[in-house]
Amino acid sequence: MSNGGSLLPIIALLPFLGALIPGLMIRAGRTACASFTAVPTIAAIVMLGTLTPAVLRGEVLTAEIAWLPQLGLTASFFLDGLGLLFAMMILGVGLLITLYARFYLASEDPMGQFYTYLLLFQGAMLGIVLSDNILLLLIFWELTSLSSFLLIGYWKHLPEGRQGARMALAVTGAGGLAMIGGMLILGNIAGSYNLTDILQQGDAIRASEWYLPALILILLGAFTKSAQFPFHFWLPHAMAAPTPVSAYLHSATMVKAGVFLMARMWPVLSGTDAWFYIVTTTGLITMVLGALIALFKDDLKALLAFSTVSHLGLLTMLLGFGTKFAAVVAVFHIINHLTFKAALFMTAGIVDHETHTRDIKRLGGLRHLMPITALIGTVAALSMAGIPFFNGFLSKEMMLDAASDTAWAGSEWAVPALATLGALLSVAYSLRFIVHVFFGPKRDDYPAKPHDPPFGMWAAPALLVVMVVLIGIYPKLVGPVVAMAGAAVTGGELPYYSLKIWHGVNMALIMSVIAVIGGLILLALHRPLDRAWLATPRPEAKAIFDALVDSLVGLSRRVTEGLHNGSMNRYLAIFVAATLALGYAAFSGGRMSPPTRELLPIPPVAAAGWLLLIVATALVVINHRNRFRALVLIGVIGLMVASGFVYLSAPDLALTQISVETVTIMLLLLALYFLPKTTPKESTVRHRLRDGVIAVAAGGGVAALAMTFLMRDFSSISTFHLDNSYTGGGGTNVVNVILVDFRGYDTYGEIIVLGIAGLTIYALMEALLNGPAGRKLKAAPVPPDRSRDRHPLMMVVATRAMLPIAVMVGVYIFLRGHNQPGGGFVAGLVISIALLMQYMASGFAWTQGRQRIEYHSMIGWGALIAGLTGVGAWLGGAPFLTSIYGYIQLPLIEKFGLGSAFAFDLGVFLTVLGSVMLMLYSLSRIARHAGETVNVEPMDYDPSLRVQDKKPEAE
Repeated sequence: MSNGGSLLPIIALLPFLGALIPGLMIRAGRTACASFTAVPTIAAIVMLGTLTPAVLRGEVLTAEIAWLPQLGLTASFFLDGLGLLFAMMILGVGLLITLYARFYLASEDPMGQFYTYLLLFQGAMLGIVLSDNILLLLIFWELTSLSSFLLIGYWKHLPEGRQGARMALAVTGAGGLAMIGGMLILGNIAGSYNLTDILQQGDAIRASEWYLPALILILLGAFTKSAQFPFHFWLPHAMAAPTPVSAYLHSATMVKAGVFLMARMWPVLSGTDAWFYIVTTTGLITMVLGALIALFKDDLKALLAFSTVSHLGLLTMLLGFGTKFAAVVAVFHIINHLTFKAALFMTAGIVDHETHTRDIKRLGGLRHLMPITALIGTVAALSMAGIPFFNGFLSKEMMLDAASDTAWAGSEWAVPALATLGALLSVAYSLRFIVHVFFGPKRDDYPAKPHDPPFGMWAAPALLVVMVVLIGIYPKLVGPVVAMAGAAVTGGELPYYSLKIWHGVNMALIMSVIAVIGGLILLALHRPLDRAWLATPRPEAKAIFDALVDSLVGLSRRVTEGLHNGSMNRYLAIFVAATLALGYAAFSGGRMSPPTRELLPIPPVAAAGWLLLIVATALVVINHRNRFRALVLIGVIGLMVASGFVYLSAPDLALTQISVETVTIMLLLLALYFLPKTTPKESTVRHRLRDGVIAVAAGGGVAALAMTFLMRDFSSISTFHLDNSYTGGGGTNVVNVILVDFRGYDTYGEIIVLGIAGLTIYALMEALLNGPAGRKLKAAPVPPDRSRDRHPLMMVVATRAMLPIAVMVGVYIFLRGHNQPGGGFVAGLVISIALLMQYMASGFAWTQGRQRIEYHSMIGWGALIAGLTGVGAWLGGAPFLTSIYGYIQLPLIEKFGLGSAFAFDLGVFLTVLGSVMLMLYSLSRIARHAGETVNVEPMDYDPSLRVQDKKPEAE
């Protein structure tokens, strides 16, 4: 195994990066857009080309980017013969589709959007075939479902396009979920999540008791993706997509992903009866059923869709046989199917594009009007039929040879007979494609006048049919590729096989002759057989699927409406009760060591504080319907909690608690202005008793859990933080170092959430004030007893004097935070309180008029500064948000320490300050909308100008 695959991550990422190009380049024109779209694909092909010689020599190239290696999460890639074959198929056909789509899409179709979706899907498929880590493979697997949803539903104006996209996503997405479980089981059995390790554990995996569950779950993912019975129905409905999508997804990429997965897992999952009967039987049924339905389809793309289902069944059957020869034949047919099927889909698209119909019964005689298209379609269809001197004949003969040697449940003839029947039907529908579309007399009722398209549209399928002919005449042309990919599938040892046209008179040849003659007979009898087919009642997979979906939707609606009735009390009761039940089960079922700590004596001060806390909490429950009283009591509880932090020597927590409590209470007081003073009684006595029991049980459970831990010795990460705070984070305040360094990513997420909360409140207020509620507020009567002196002089003077002091205290707390209690979060809250007091004392308009920094920008700058600080650590080769610190000596100032945490704390400070003030701004807008007077002076009015009634003069 070689680690010379450093280009592999780049190759996998190129299409995703390239997806940014089309949306920009479409402004330069359609040709420029298509040309630049092809650039990342061509670059990836060139890079793969540089790795091809090593893979042809039998090397396996690997690359790994560590993420969370302790959990087995690494971005691991590897390239062997099978991966190289599929990667080249994905990129090569993707390049041809890019060219074809340039001329196929109409001027009103958003081409930039199409190419973006195409590259996203291409990147997801490349990720599947190049991934080494199965967890990474699963991510790319689901990305193919999502990106194919966008491609299939590209024509959003067509209901069938939207339905086909939803159906494909539902079926393949559900299979992907099953596959996740199977892959996790497989990784657990092998002891590794890397495919390169798993592929070496075949015997252990097959011997495991978890082999069958893993096999079934993984095959569910493969069968749904490759449209195997009974999941075959989604693929024909995906034909509502534009033809370039059909040609790409259903010849070389999406539907081959399931086949690729079975081929990739073949060394470890095959070789058992379960594998043989599940995979072979599914493949056989799909092969025959798909071919039978294809024969009677009148829509060109529907015929090709069911033929694709049939050929995917053929590939599945070959892999299911479990022999190395059949596995190599599957690899060979993957190549051949790619060439003729992509060409056929593009031919169908050309016919549709030029005649404006895909209905075979409205076509015929096109060889006279579209000779180039007729030649391309005929050669590709003859290959699909398995006619000699075309590549499809070679792999079909080898398939029949493998089938002739396979017994099913003791029967020597079942598999050969069904394989011959499938081949016979394949001949019939392929010849129908040729005869009913291109041959016969010219018609005079075509929906549009047919003619060959421009070179750009037929160049791609023409190149593919050239390959069809070259491989058919000289199969050794792809011999090295077949051997390379076949060795990767079989585990390195290749069986004897021969890629040649003539193998002598054998059972495979006899079966092939029967298939051709039978196909000709079916073609001759197609008209009466078609009438019989239409008259025969049969189950429709789509109708069954729709009924199943409707039933599931109805069931989920009944369950949802039964549980989610809009009562928050009910939701909380269910959630807390379920949590209690799980906690009790864990608590009672576990083993606990005896207590190792004695209870400490309870000081009178602590007992008094605890009693006050209990009383305040009980009063909140009693007075919760009076909003103002409840808010006051909540403030008391917050202050008691802060006092507890002080008592337990946690000054950082105490500062934060007091600051948060103050800001929260002030904002809630403002919000209470717009709410009723009391809340109505909504709960019955029975519900209140239920809620009380649950609440007491939950509180008691948390107390018991805390008591259990406090009375026993346990290891804590706090020792690490204490030992490494100064050496690792450059600060002696352990709490602050944890926030800005050890757990800096958590803090960064928290300020992002806080900023989003502030912006969301602003947006909600914007929608509220511009809607019916805003009009109702404006029409509300102003209370006649409103105070004229809402901004008293004493409060104005006091807050003015306090502002510079509070700002200075905030700056001091900010600067000392890395070594003493404080930091950016507390400093932001302190200054927020000072500014809040200004707004409350002097009025919103007066204070807002002196604002120089916009709050939205403050939030943005804070998040940006914090993020850039974290990114800066990468430049030094350290993890995100790792502190870099040192000591600085400035003139007239003693030497002091300075670290990157200072910049991060600044970002925290700005985000907190901006968020709090934006929330205040949003609430104040409601007040002004509701008729609050707006003062322009620091006070509402000047008392010295008050008009006094003159006393009557004494006589």
